[in-house]
Amino acid sequence: MRLRFETRPSDSPWVDGVWTCTSERVTTMTSVAGARLGLVFWQRDGAAFAAVTGPETRTGTAPVPEGAVFTGIDFAVGTSLRMTPTADLLDGGVTLPDTSRRTFRLDGTRWETPGPDDAEALVDRLVRAGVLDREPLVADVLRGHRPDVSRRTVERRFRAATGLTRGAVRQIERARTAAHLLAAGGQAADVAAELDYFDEPHLARALRTYVGRTARQLREGAGGAIALDVGQRRTSQTSLTMPLE
Repeated sequence: MRLRFETRPSDSPWVDGVWTCTSERVTTMTSVAGARLGLVFWQRDGAAFAAVTGPETRTGTAPVPEGAVFTGIDFAVGTSLRMTPTADLLDGGVTLPDTSRRTFRLDGTRWETPGPDDAEALVDRLVRAGVLDREPLVADVLRGHRPDVSRRTVERRFRAATGLTRGAVRQIERARTAAHLLAAGGQAADVAAELDYFDEPHLARALRTYVGRTARQLREGAGGAIALDVGQRRTSQTSLTMPLE
């Protein structure tokens, strides 16, 4: 019983990563908090589906269509859709109507359903059509820059673009990075020190809130199916250095 992930990074500034997943005798999974907007496509029993996924602020349990094959696009933090504010998608999403194996409908237009190698081409078309937008200030902050505007302006623009505060994004990204380090065999004390957690109990609380696993479960691959490619460390370290003041 498992989810089989394959994930690759992207050279597009609009895309954080592209992933595929197949479910094998899995009916539920542990969802993991994430700060990114996404597009997900899946097929099951000859039928095709598509959805927009919003940022998730906490872990939980989610159903998995058994035998489904998924392709997903995780957008860069700060990317948004013209059709709806990202805040309206927080801890949820939108199932897209009128989806076939070849096409899907988004923002009133029909688009060709991408495979894992076509994701960036689809994103380029969405950008040219104005369907996708991006807040450049978010990218600057995530790289650790201090923009020449007030803190209140930064927070307002950050929340408008992501649906989250700067602090929430940092905590989510840090917990995901910790999960990858622990799954790779890291010790809790070392991971807590590397990622600037106050101590191991602080790390444990973050894992419980955002990942739904203990450090031991992550090291041992225990706890059942999880919506995280723990075999690949994807979270950008730049997001962990952004200033909070």
